[in-house]
Amino acid sequence: MAGGKASARQKMINLMYLVFIAMMAMNMSKEVLSAFGLMEAKFVDSNVDTTEKNGALLADLETKAEEKPEDFAVPATKAKQVSIVSDKFFKYIESIKEDLLKSGGYAIDPETGKLPFEAMDKTDILDEMWFTGDRLTKAGDAVMAEIEKYKKDILDILGTDVKYNKAIESFNKRFSTEKVENKDGKKIDWLDYHYQGFPAIASYTKLTAMQNDVKITEANMFNLFLGNTLDAAVSLNKYKAIVLADKSAFFAGEKFQGRVVLGKYANVTPTKLNVQGEEVDIEKAIDSSGAAKLDFNVGNVGEHTISGKFTFLEDGKPLEIPIEANYVVVPRPNSATISADKMNVVYRGVANPMTISFAGVPDNKVSASATGLKKSGKSGKYTMVPTSGREVTINVSATLDDGSKASDKKTFRIKDIPAPLGQMAGQEGAFKLPRRNVEIGQVKAVLKDFDFELPLTVTGFKFKVPGQPSVTCSGSKLSGQAKAALRKAKRGASVQIFDIKSKSSGPKIKPAAPIIIELSN
Repeated sequence: MAGGKASARQKMINLMYLVFIAMMAMNMSKEVLSAFGLMEAKFVDSNVDTTEKNGALLADLETKAEEKPEDFAVPATKAKQVSIVSDKFFKYIESIKEDLLKSGGYAIDPETGKLPFEAMDKTDILDEMWFTGDRLTKAGDAVMAEIEKYKKDILDILGTDVKYNKAIESFNKRFSTEKVENKDGKKIDWLDYHYQGFPAIASYTKLTAMQNDVKITEANMFNLFLGNTLDAAVSLNKYKAIVLADKSAFFAGEKFQGRVVLGKYANVTPTKLNVQGEEVDIEKAIDSSGAAKLDFNVGNVGEHTISGKFTFLEDGKPLEIPIEANYVVVPRPNSATISADKMNVVYRGVANPMTISFAGVPDNKVSASATGLKKSGKSGKYTMVPTSGREVTINVSATLDDGSKASDKKTFRIKDIPAPLGQMAGQEGAFKLPRRNVEIGQVKAVLKDFDFELPLTVTGFKFKVPGQPSVTCSGSKLSGQAKAALRKAKRGASVQIFDIKSKSSGPKIKPAAPIIIELSN
């Protein structure tokens, strides 16, 4: 078409051909733009539906926390924190979408209630906002910072509990901002790959999809805290390590033989139970966990066998499960029982209650010794107050009936008091409060779920308002300088209280975990 002189007819044919190609391109572009619009609408509907369901899940958690605080108080608190940071990030994305529409001059059609999908073909709106040359603008950096902040906030809420590992893995994958390899095999920044050079409707849809990821995160977390997901089903709280020994006692010099398995106790009532050839009364033998209690004479010294069978009704037919086990009757005690009443370790600087006994020997013929160990007055009761070192060994000796001596010892690890949690108005972590409540509120340090009563007194902390330098405060309340900084904070700003120092009547206390407060007015 470009060589030599063409006749008027040929020129007309060439022009019509070019117009035809342009029209095809325009039609294809409109179809693609409309497809993005339809996707965006589906994401919006999904977000509305998920928001409603998430509200019901959160309400369920709050109800369970009131009914069974020992099981759901902590999960409900975490759920509220997830809800707060997710709602804040969701609204931030919404503000970006509003800026995109405003900059492009787009508006929802009042008749159809839809955006003008086919007209939203501009590619320079976010390009000019977020990108300059081969780097991001300040606005682009701010977007990435908000995404990373949301990720950090969620991960901080979940913490290091092993039962949340699967949820953390899924969350990190959903919000990954690692560099992405393009079609040329070159790795480019995440924001560049997903948003530079795209039509406005495509970017708008991707932002709505990100909001959908936020809602999915909330749903997954709430279900996890309720115990409705696979992540919770495989947690250590649901399964127990069950030791199956080849026999229930071993003599000195023998090797222990047996197996360790993970399992659950099935709370299913059998129809019959037979042990050692005798029928057992089901109503008296089965406890609330589904376990059968055994009660029979052990017999003479030596190894014995337990045999019997459970009979269950399954699919209308009897199902028999055999019971097979061994146990050994030993003639005399040969080891001491040394245990911490409340934990597997002892804590430095506090009185750890201990129970020390020797099987079959009265308390007045048992003696125990260790640094920091004192008898508390009651039979077999002691207190241990470790001060230095990483371990302490308790030595126990006993005088048996025939006058002979037996001895044993056990080593305990010594641990420091754990770091407390920062608290204001009875709340920890991230939460909302009115500005006035923060101004007059008292900062506290609490040892949550600690086994000892150890009151703490806050001696000082640091206070940070966004855009202003940190203020160091003495005591447990905001200083005049801190209050002045608080008055300058904008509504919705998140102020931080950190480096919370406290003291106790005994051991030295580590700084408490910080708290983040979003100002609600």
